[in-house]
Amino acid sequence: MTASPGTLTALLLTGAPAALHDALLSAPELESLLATLLEQGREAWPGVTVEPDQLLRHVGRHLRAEGAPMDALRQLHAADVYLACACASGIPQALQLFEKHILQKTAARLSRYPAALVDEVLQVTRQRLLLGMEGRTPKIAEYSGRGALGGWVRIVASRIGGELQEHAGHHEPLVAAPEALEQLLSRADPEREVLQAHSKRALSESLQAALAALTERERALLRLHHLHGLTMDRIATLYAEPRSSVARHVAQARERLLKQTHRELATRLKLNGREVESLLGLVQSRLDLSLHRLMG
Repeated sequence: MTASPGTLTALLLTGAPAALHDALLSAPELESLLATLLEQGREAWPGVTVEPDQLLRHVGRHLRAEGAPMDALRQLHAADVYLACACASGIPQALQLFEKHILQKTAARLSRYPAALVDEVLQVTRQRLLLGMEGRTPKIAEYSGRGALGGWVRIVASRIGGELQEHAGHHEPLVAAPEALEQLLSRADPEREVLQAHSKRALSESLQAALAALTERERALLRLHHLHGLTMDRIATLYAEPRSSVARHVAQARERLLKQTHRELATRLKLNGREVESLLGLVQSRLDLSLHRLMG
């Protein structure tokens, strides 16, 4: 798609600070420079399509009002900005490329952390950068292109690793207060009174223990699907895996969670199988809600 003269400049101006407009408009080479930036992005990622208005508004938003805009544009990491912009738009091919070329290389730079922590760091990094939580734009949209994308992501991941290490041992992200489970049962539910106080506490603690017994990957998959509400297609895109494989792993993690909760309940309350099934049945149909509260 070839833009007419001046079109790319106009798109850039829609995102750029007003204080820079005069300086940008006075640069005769701006239009050709922007065309080059677009072309560099397309050549670097030929399977990814980002429209000129998306890319140039993104670039414009990150120009500093007090800076020299033409110098900033000449020094821009065009291919990285192109990929980041595509990821912010949720383009599947871009998310797969980000996983392969950025996150996998980031993992290699986190060798000072235990393997289990590296997995958690990468998962949290995916969530923070690629998921637009509560209607917000994904945080990868904050990448300006002034430095290499890989280095920017490594800084983010290192900070996350520090946060997780700092809270290790006294912060469990999948644990909720015992009374949280009580709220899972509607006040209009006539079976709610079946649960005595000690049973409610045991059920909550059993779910927490069952979650802790899962692998990091299983917890991550359940968190993405049940807490963040991602579809199997979206999770498959994030992990660059077939949808059928992801759906199977989510189902297996859910089944393991239920079986482990069953065992924990039987041990804590010294109930037989039928009694445990009856108690677990009060919340099993609301598993999505229970995961949301316990994992939130």
